[in-house]
Formats: sequence, structure tokens, C-alpha cells
Amino acid sequence: MLRYFSKRLALLIPKLLIISLIVFFALQALPGDALSRSVPPRVYQSLSETQLEALRESLGLNEPLFTQYFRWLSNMLHGDFGYSQSTGSNIGQMLMARLPSTIELVFFALIIASFFGILFGFIAALNQNTPLDYINTGFSIVGISVPEFFFGLIFILLFSVRLGWLPSGGRMAPGQPGFFERLPYMIMPAFCLAISLMATLSRYTRSTMLDVLGRDYVKTARSKGLRESRVTLKHVFRNALTPIMVIMVMRLPMLVSGAVVIEAVFNYPGMGSMILDAVSAGDMPVVMITTMVVAAVTLAASCVVDLFTALLDPRIRFGE
Repeated sequence: MLRYFSKRLALLIPKLLIISLIVFFALQALPGDALSRSVPPRVYQSLSETQLEALRESLGLNEPLFTQYFRWLSNMLHGDFGYSQSTGSNIGQMLMARLPSTIELVFFALIIASFFGILFGFIAALNQNTPLDYINTGFSIVGISVPEFFFGLIFILLFSVRLGWLPSGGRMAPGQPGFFERLPYMIMPAFCLAISLMATLSRYTRSTMLDVLGRDYVKTARSKGLRESRVTLKHVFRNALTPIMVIMVMRLPMLVSGAVVIEAVFNYPGMGSMILDAVSAGDMPVVMITTMVVAAVTLAASCVVDLFTALLDPRIRFGE
């Protein structure tokens, strides 16, 4: 098992290098001076052309691109991401301020979507062609078809304006940074973000379980006189769970991209709103660095799911 996981972890390195190459050369292709992305904008504007040229030489910006790439990669590994062209802020500090908020929101949404999506699909599969199955199908169609921001507006109108149960936006009240104080602010954004994935997981869980229920080994287990609950949980649900987890990983980037819209709707201070502000301001260094970070997080999540998939299915870790 350790050998399998080590191989999967080692595969992350070339993937991240390829992504970093794309990001670096995309930054080089942007209009403007590369020096302006390496120093604070106020410092850049205060320097003369002679000083700028000397600074380019000292920073190695006149060297070949691949030499610059390895220096840029080394800086990134040490936490130096450059500076925002629109605000002059250090991008690394911006990420440290915003990334925990988005991770918290996406993780909360993933928990909600996974629990309820798999549960609803599980119930629908065991009650095929019944009212419960039809209700689940209707919910799934609505959840997949309706945009997330529409649910956000409805939730704000209903739970904030009409009922006054939940705050309409923000992440926390002033002076109340604790998790349980932040929880009311996360409920509506997390549920809105989770609805599409919840509907997808529900439909996929239902179809996968129905497929497994018809397999010969399930019929054999029943013919041996095993309890139906044991057959359902050990032989059906466990074998159906592997492709469901693959779907969860494939949809993870969509959760992160959906956070861009949801954070704007609920005025939630996370990575999504930072990306949206950077795109609006044409601040491409921030956009490209955040793209790199999101890709790295997605690859890390994919590696974790590979581990859980191998735990569920021994054939994977033994290479069968």
C-alpha cells in the first residue's frame, strides 16, 4: 500500500512542473514589463530607466527564459509569488489571507454534497420506481439545471430577508473569529455551492448501485443466505463507492470555480472573489498564480482520493 501511494505521490511532481511551465510562459506572454510583476508598483514607478535596467540585470530578467523559469519556481517554493499590478500587494500575503476562507467553504460544501448526495442516491436505488425515486430524480434535474447563483439569491431572499435566520453575506461578525461564530455565515454559501454536486452524486450513486445490484456476485451472496443489510453495504455499496469517488474528484475543480460566483453573491472574502476582482482589474499575475494554486490543490485532492480508492479496491494497489 505504501509503495502504491509513493508512486501516486511521485506522479504529482511532473504534473505540477508542467502546470508551472504553462503559468510561467503565460505570464511572459502578457503585455508589459516582467519587472513590474517582480517588484512593488510604487517602487517601479519611482525608478529611472537606468535604475530599472540595473534592477533587471540584478534580478536576472535579461537571462534566458528557462533560467528565469527555474529562479521563478525557486521563488515560488519559498513563498515569493510577486506583486499585484492593480493593488501593489504581495500576492503571497493575499493568498494567505484568502485561501483559508475558500478551503473552509469548499470543504464544508464537499461534506454536505457527499453526505446528502450519496444518501439520496442510496435510498433511491433501494426504492427504484417508487415516489422516493421520482422525488430524487426531480431534485437532481433541478439541482443540475439551475445555476448556483439563482439558489443563492433565493436563499438570501428567503432565509435572510423574509425569515431573518441567517446573515446575508460576509464571513464573520467583527470580533467573533471562532468556527461556531462563522458557521451561520457559511451555511447558505456552502449549500448553494453543494447543490449541483449533490444532485450529480445522487444520480450517479443511484445508477452505479443499480448496476452493481445486478452483478452475479451479489446474487451469489444472497443465495448463500447473507443478511440483506450485509449484502447491500459490503457487496453493493462498497463496490459502487469507487466510481463515485472518482466523480467527486472530477467535480472538485467545478466546486472551486463555482466558489467564484457564490463568493460574489454572498460577499464572501475568499479566493473566488479575489480571482473575480483580479479579472475585473486586468491583474493577470494574480489570476495566473491563483490558477497555479487551484491546480495544485486539485492534484493533491486527486492523490488523496487515489489512496482511498486503493483502500476500497485491493485490485488497484496490486496493479490488477
